[in-house]
Amino acid sequence: MQNFHLSEREPVLIQATPMAKKTSAKPQPPKPYRDFVRKYPMLGEAWELTAKASAAGPLDAREARLVKLGIAIGAQREGAVRASVRKALELGVTRAELDQVVALAAGTAGFPATVAVFAWVADELGRKRRG
Repeated sequence: MQNFHLSEREPVLIQATPMAKKTSAKPQPPKPYRDFVRKYPMLGEAWELTAKASAAGPLDAREARLVKLGIAIGAQREGAVRASVRKALELGVTRAELDQVVALAAGTAGFPATVAVFAWVADELGRKRRG
């Protein structure tokens, strides 16, 4: 466990504890996504092709997911941040790794935006614990 201090008064503890167990069943996308793809099947097919094409390259699935989380954070896309957290947990990404990606955003995205992202990630981690 490492202590990172945002100020002398507020230590932040970051633990390298896996938040999810690997499962063989792939989680279902959220209902709005499924409804959208049902209504617009060609867009759903195009999305799947885009995902497959972007997966080609030297990054493994975990690295690619952390990069996609960083992009979602920078773009301030709440849904994409939440989905990336869920998918990262399924790949065995630890809370400490997620925390570091959020912290890395502060210098570029700014403090208010990073605090918003911190809340979205914390909410998803809380859902995972409750679920």
